[in-house]
Amino acid sequence: MIKNIVKDINFLKNISEDMTQDDKYIIDDLNDTLLFNKSRCVGMAANMIGYLKNAIIFEDNKKNYQIMINPKIIKKEDKYEAEEGCLSLDGTRKAIRYKKIKVEYLDALYRKRIKTFTDFEAQIIQHEIDHLFGIII
Repeated sequence: MIKNIVKDINFLKNISEDMTQDDKYIIDDLNDTLLFNKSRCVGMAANMIGYLKNAIIFEDNKKNYQIMINPKIIKKEDKYEAEEGCLSLDGTRKAIRYKKIKVEYLDALYRKRIKTFTDFEAQIIQHEIDHLFGIII
């Protein structure tokens, strides 16, 4: 289901909880909402559509949408400053990011994955994981 984008900063500052099998419906809502906003968005966290659960979706380098459930960055390399926008906020803001990250997460079928991401994919993932921790750019 396509959900409205949350713009309430007080809600977005909350820390999300781990997602369980009972929360699977959130995956469909993230996918539908990102597809609906694809002309202006490349990633989304569950709290951006009203769920305080640890799940993100992003467009990868091959233009496919990838789900990450309960993602955790376990390694970071090559810090830099980026300028980012967000559907939940007006304008752009500066953020510290890393060019290379290693992430541990569950895929859409709840299988454990560990994968390294670089460049723009890594930046998107970091932005969305920040959302899960209530960090707003």
